Amino acid sequence: MTMTDPIADMLTRVRNAQSAGKDTVSMPTSKKLVEIVRIMEQEGYIQRYDVIDGEPCGTLEITLKYGPKKAKTIRGIKRISKPGLRIYAGKDDLPRVLGGLGTAIISTSRGVMTDRDARKEGIGGEVIAYLW
Repeated sequence: MTMTDPIADMLTRVRNAQSAGKDTVSMPTSKKLVEIVRIMEQEGYIQRYDVIDGEPCGTLEITLKYGPKKAKTIRGIKRISKPGLRIYAGKDDLPRVLGGLGTAIISTSRGVMTDRDARKEGIGGEVIAYLW
């Protein structure tokens, strides 16, 4: 069985691991997944991540973050742009997740960044996912 959408797979693994109360979650890695996870760490949704080299491909290991009494830091994750239907937003149409309380992950010509950073840069791109 081949994986058609590795980004959706990663987001689902993180969602399921956090619902189950796991400390870490592992998955096959790619450059785009590492960039998405870097943003998740930068925004404070996960504790840290490690890329473990291996054959034929590496492994991405994410250490999840919890609040007091094992409270989830990620309330929701939603994949927006899918392989069958790509969703793009111009610089003036960038989405605001929960009125700015959440984060939209945007793939731009200058790399993967948050909606706030894309607004500062004045560029649009493909809307990958929403996090809140």
